[in-house]
Amino acid sequence: MSTHIAPIRQGIYRILICRPNHRLGNTLLLTPLICELEERYQGAEIDIVSEGEIAEDVFRGFFSVKTVFCLPRRGFKHPIAMLRTLFRIRRTHYDLIIDPTLGSGFARALTRLLHGRFKIGFSDKPTRALTHAAPHAIAGRHMGHRPINLVRWAANSIQTTSQFYPPLAIHLTRDERAEGASVVAALMASTSREKKGPVIGIFGNATGTKRYPEAWWMDFMATLHGTLPHASIIEIVPAHARSMLREAWPGYYSSDIRRMAAVLAGLDLFVTADCGVMHLGSATGVTTIGLFKATALDVYAPYGGCNIGFDTADASGSDTALRVIELFEATRDSPLLPKAVPRARRAPAQPAHGAHIGG
Repeated sequence: MSTHIAPIRQGIYRILICRPNHRLGNTLLLTPLICELEERYQGAEIDIVSEGEIAEDVFRGFFSVKTVFCLPRRGFKHPIAMLRTLFRIRRTHYDLIIDPTLGSGFARALTRLLHGRFKIGFSDKPTRALTHAAPHAIAGRHMGHRPINLVRWAANSIQTTSQFYPPLAIHLTRDERAEGASVVAALMASTSREKKGPVIGIFGNATGTKRYPEAWWMDFMATLHGTLPHASIIEIVPAHARSMLREAWPGYYSSDIRRMAAVLAGLDLFVTADCGVMHLGSATGVTTIGLFKATALDVYAPYGGCNIGFDTADASGSDTALRVIELFEATRDSPLLPKAVPRARRAPAQPAHGAHIGG
């Protein structure tokens, strides 16, 4: 930050986050920013520009969030609805507008269009769209950390950032958590087995190259169940409402994000490939292990609590299952495995090279 630009510290009461994106993961990755703003600018009111309707469910539990402006998906195909929403946003003169992303031309255009006393974002070049342009080097690697680094930089006018980051959050109510726990109990009762071990949820879907083939998951599940025979397993069924695990396990499906989150919160462990539902699990507080093979681990890995992501590389489903069990066992007070049980053949991944544990 240039020395003549004052840090943004006081007098901030109306905040707008400009993140027009419809994806579940990207929406959830904004929740640490909201936690940071609530702590830094206590008493402020936050509006959010998003796309689609999913953001309303994600941010419903945040007391500071007043309005979520949901632009229509593919908004240029719906110009009247889009312009109507933009005119609504322009009625408010914000104290602070935040463009939290790197390289989103649409977000930057909206930031320039809307009314704000201070406008912050990432740019290595001077731009009229921003009053405070943070260098890209400030952003950092993880998507959940970048907006926080931006706000801290703008508030403190320094080049370094704190090591603590708020975790993802969806703020389920007590009733939602109780209902989720009830669903988990009912699913376990349907198996006619006494619950003796942990309840493990598996989500077997992802997009494109992030997806593991069915045979890989069958290998994974055979080892997981064979090594932890007393564990109760639930499949979290994806949006297309078809089992990815051959319907071998009790399954839960919901098109409602908060209901799915409530069920995830009732698990002891959630295992999934890198996807938006991985971030949903992380946001509920359940121990979440993310499996990576195509995307950057240090950019998207679940962090906070006992969450972890690791690169499976070319590992088999069986070896990956043993690694998952080892990592989960390390988070528990009582051991899951007897000493005689074989461990994963691959060496434990180091955080800098193949694993990411957050805090």
